[in-house]
Amino acid sequence: MKRLLTQALSIAGLAAHLGHGLGRVATDSIVGGRTGLPRTIDELDADTLSSVMGTTVNSVHVLNADAGTSSRARLALTGDGVPPTVFVKLAAQTAATRLMGELGRLGHTEVRFYSQLAPQLTGLPNAYGTAFDRWTGRYVLVLEDLPTASCEFPDTLHPLSVDQASLIVELLAKLHATFWGELPDDLGWLYTPSGDVTSLLTGSLMNTSIKRLAGRTTLPLEEGRYIVDNYRAVAALIDTPPHTVMHGDAHPGNVYFRDGRAGLLDWQAVRRGHPSRELAYTMVTSLTPEVRRGAQRDLLNHYRQALRAAGGPELDAEDLWLRYRQGALYAYVAALITAGMGGMQVEDIAMEGLRRGVAALQDLETVAALQTPLGHSTSARPPGRGRSNAP
Repeated sequence: MKRLLTQALSIAGLAAHLGHGLGRVATDSIVGGRTGLPRTIDELDADTLSSVMGTTVNSVHVLNADAGTSSRARLALTGDGVPPTVFVKLAAQTAATRLMGELGRLGHTEVRFYSQLAPQLTGLPNAYGTAFDRWTGRYVLVLEDLPTASCEFPDTLHPLSVDQASLIVELLAKLHATFWGELPDDLGWLYTPSGDVTSLLTGSLMNTSIKRLAGRTTLPLEEGRYIVDNYRAVAALIDTPPHTVMHGDAHPGNVYFRDGRAGLLDWQAVRRGHPSRELAYTMVTSLTPEVRRGAQRDLLNHYRQALRAAGGPELDAEDLWLRYRQGALYAYVAALITAGMGGMQVEDIAMEGLRRGVAALQDLETVAALQTPLGHSTSARPPGRGRSNAP
């Protein structure tokens, strides 16, 4: 009875969230043009930017623009004390993409992050101003324009070196230590991945993705069948406390390097949770399977030391290793849905991410690591004999 009640409440929460997102998109289609926030990059004029940035902007010129889950552009500005160029993000233009952003709370999350959490952090672009309209869901985010001449921007097809991964691990340790046991009271919007009502859809999305990919790849996608069939349970398991603030999407495309240090972009998927999930996702997506297998233990130890040095707790090495193995499920889930549903990444990047996710599921024996604490049968190898004990 208790389980049925929990399921009913979850479904009701999902329905309410879907309705809220649809309501914002519908409201915007009717009155959005009459609100104070622009709907397109071309509508970003000097007056709007002056208001958002809290300074006087005299002129605005669009250098380049593109679109994805948001509308993005580099702008050249003139004015007293304003940066010569900025990077801006707005809500997407199409209704379908807008709705996807509303379901993930992408724009609102990033605006809140830069307003409430970013001032305590380093290793991210500076924010010059933010604005959000709660009725239409439209927003404006004005960020530092990172110079391509002095920054390196990797991607999945150009995997990171172990030294670069070490820099990211250090940055994540500082992020996690900053908020470990210090989560502000007014962060009700910062939920765990398993606590997101849209996670009710994840199992169906994975099933659909496996079917769509069946004719396009020989990767053993069924290695994750247990995860697909038990997603809510395994997601809750890896979200077991203690919690801190996580970037939530630290794959190679959201990383940059400048002056020998790592930085992170796109803070629209910020979550609270256990750091093992983030560490596994980042290492699996950023390194080739061969390099990861040889470096992951050392990188986890480096993380433990960096976390402690930054004021965080001293984590037990074996407990972190187990939770890292379990947390690798997210690299599989995210890559599977990205590749299977399409439209979020170009094909070759999506499929390479999926290859790495499946490889990690196998060599870390993630399914067995999830089954045991959940009391389900497992065919895992005896301790000391499995691939998960590789260095």
